[in-house]
Amino acid sequence: MNEPNAPVLDCGAHQDALRELAAELPRTPRADLHAFFTAAERLADRLPAELAAAVGEFGERGHRRGYLLLRGLPVEDDADLPATPTSSPAPEDRPLLAMEAMLALVGRALGLHTGYAELRAGTVYHDVYPAPGAHDLSSESSETLLDFHTEMAYHALQPHYVLLACSRADHERRAATLVASVRNALPLLSDEVKAGLYDVKMPCRVDLAFRGGAEDPGAIAHVTPLYGDEGDPLLGYDRELLAPVEPAHHEALAALSKALDEVTEAVYLEPGDLLVVDNFRATHARTPFTPRWDGRDRWLHRNYVRTERYGQLAGGERAGDVVAFAPRR
Repeated sequence: MNEPNAPVLDCGAHQDALRELAAELPRTPRADLHAFFTAAERLADRLPAELAAAVGEFGERGHRRGYLLLRGLPVEDDADLPATPTSSPAPEDRPLLAMEAMLALVGRALGLHTGYAELRAGTVYHDVYPAPGAHDLSSESSETLLDFHTEMAYHALQPHYVLLACSRADHERRAATLVASVRNALPLLSDEVKAGLYDVKMPCRVDLAFRGGAEDPGAIAHVTPLYGDEGDPLLGYDRELLAPVEPAHHEALAALSKALDEVTEAVYLEPGDLLVVDNFRATHARTPFTPRWDGRDRWLHRNYVRTERYGQLAGGERAGDVVAFAPRR
């Protein structure tokens, strides 16, 4: 593939223009998300040219490193931000935050924001914050590693992009979002390993949210680790949930895991950063950190975006729609 530009763009020079666009969005997005995202679609056409080009190129071609990082976006001063949430979902009347506005504009330039009925009560905007006693596989965990995973690899309507925007970093700046791209890992795999992964459906369990909090029913979905173009394959991966049965599949998956570890990049999100992960080309994780429970702990905002590219849309969908769980077969 022809390598696009570097996956990091400093948007500091565009803050005034972006604040002006954000000011035109409805002030309470959760009151009518469909109307909110309709407004965002119109405003996304007026993104600064440099930013629009970077997002458009990433949407068209992706990047060898599997992500796009936008830095220096407008964000409230820490003193002006509300306290980091301690529960979800957010109140319907919570006023729009600057980084939520950036997620709306960038996300609409890429595709359709989507909620998942079983996840976070079907909300489209997720606050990501540490919570006491959170499950180790939950984004609300903090003091254990959230291991490598393709977001909802087991879901038939897996999102194309995972968007993470930072309003507040952790106190010690220890929390890193780890990203590992299949495009970087593939050259490290032998032909034998690739053959053991390509178009091979492996049993996969599903996250707690998609089993309604019930006891783990076992592997009820099937995920293909490598598929699509053999020379530039897509990735389906979850270190905790994939459950191959054949010994050869175990070995091939272990080799893929090792290769992904070797190409891992750490992204330390700061206030004003927006990270877009290509969820069909990269897997991501998060390193541990220690919350202080002082109202100023790490606070990210998350959106999922679907596109037409990999059969995620049938036609007629709108940004802000919520879809029900269907296991990948």
